[in-house]
Amino acid sequence: MIDIVASGVLFDMDGTLVDSTAVVEAAWTGFGSRHDIDPHTILAFSHGRQTIDTVRHFLPELPLDEQHRIVEEMIAAEVDNVDGILEVPGAAAFVSRLVDAGVPVALVTSAPRDLAVNRMRAAGVHVPEALVTSEDVEHGKPHPDGYLRGAALLGVEASACVAFEDAPAGLEAAIASGATTVVVGALDATVTAGLYRLAGYDGITVESEGAAFRIRG
Repeated sequence: MIDIVASGVLFDMDGTLVDSTAVVEAAWTGFGSRHDIDPHTILAFSHGRQTIDTVRHFLPELPLDEQHRIVEEMIAAEVDNVDGILEVPGAAAFVSRLVDAGVPVALVTSAPRDLAVNRMRAAGVHVPEALVTSEDVEHGKPHPDGYLRGAALLGVEASACVAFEDAPAGLEAAIASGATTVVVGALDATVTAGLYRLAGYDGITVESEGAAFRIRG
């Protein structure tokens, strides 16, 4: 159950609006096989983080140019791979309701821009004009930079926004930004304690509340 009044909405993408599990797991499993690293260990760390941060974490001994080469190859392989990309239940309709109601909406993702746009379109979810991707921030999640930038693009203080997230790194970032934070999905971790939670967006309503709006469901 949620009942939140806010002036802007900030969405993560993978796992929050878009179910890209199959593509992401395949990419990191391949990376693990090539570098003899357990893919489960990689996936436990990587979710919600920029690809470069994960590569640096597991291959710190490589020169920076080699780390970036690996990242570029992984992203190039993923950009056009939309097989199995789906919306998180009710996400497309919920985002459309927000946009139609005039609610300021931003997407804040650790993915690069082309990848983010392709996945959103493949899932049938509206791509907000306010879009913060890996190219736009110096520090990725769990740093709050992306959410602060997203709120700034909307002309709203982050503390007046509600952020929807599914991964530990993203939740830490959203909380640190000052946004009211909602967990999407079943993640049970220290960072989720006391937060609002949604399994999906079906049945979530949006109502005007003066200069703000109320989300209930």
